[in-house]
Amino acid sequence: MKRSTILLIVGFVLLWNSGFIGAEYGLPYTGPFTLIFLRYLVITVLLVIYLIIRKRLKWVGFKAASLNMLIGFLAHGVWLTCVLLALVEEVPAGIVALIVALQPLATGALSGYVTNEKTNKYQWWGLIMGFLGVVLTVAFRIDFSNSSSIFGYLIPLASVIGITIATLIQRKMEINDKNEKLPLDQTLFYQSFATMLALAIPAIFVENLAAKWVSEFTFAMIWLILAVSLGAYIFMWRLIERLDATRVASLFYLGPPVTMLMAWLAFGDTIKIMDIVGLSVVFIGVILTSRVKSN
Repeated sequence: MKRSTILLIVGFVLLWNSGFIGAEYGLPYTGPFTLIFLRYLVITVLLVIYLIIRKRLKWVGFKAASLNMLIGFLAHGVWLTCVLLALVEEVPAGIVALIVALQPLATGALSGYVTNEKTNKYQWWGLIMGFLGVVLTVAFRIDFSNSSSIFGYLIPLASVIGITIATLIQRKMEINDKNEKLPLDQTLFYQSFATMLALAIPAIFVENLAAKWVSEFTFAMIWLILAVSLGAYIFMWRLIERLDATRVASLFYLGPPVTMLMAWLAFGDTIKIMDIVGLSVVFIGVILTSRVKSN
């Protein structure tokens, strides 16, 4: 593996998972819909200015625009909204990361149907093992007497569905000449614009764009905009250009330990025994999937 690819992987893992921590810093001062809307409003404006300066702001056609806007809605809008809603329901950041870590197994299982990357029985065993690891960790943290608690732990599954579909569509665009692939700056513009439009209605009419612009919230917004929404996603799309969907998706398995460590350092979140057991079982699922890939 090239050194540049390794650097992309390290940068992606650190920046992507820092988004969970940035969200926890920002949510006390605004609602989840407003947080995402303001975030992507600023990103869209920045990208418009950049594209105007570079003389690259243009309509790329309905097919290319609609595909990239769909990817943006799923990878940014659905993914982030459901993650933030889970945090609002007081699901620990590390556990949210563990639940969405099902995404690599979902991508590996479905990629054969979408990108012709075949899935065999060992990868299905990996899917099952990964799911069991998530169940082990989450089951010991749910308050089953509280229905809202159960709902909170189910919300991140929608994030898994959104990011999985987005990753597969993006990968198919990379390997299918029939689909027009846009430069990265235009790709991010259409994706950010779609996310901003999707979140505008709930942010305005449900939360009234209410926000407390204290220093903590401002810093969290700057970090989420520059480091996560721009930096992490640029790294991810670059990796999808170089690696197949399953390999890129497998990086999400690094999410739970990295996020739990960040949450422990930032907020003093407790790491429980069953968290470690669950992560170990998930890791077995990764080995099964990776072993098949190498063979």
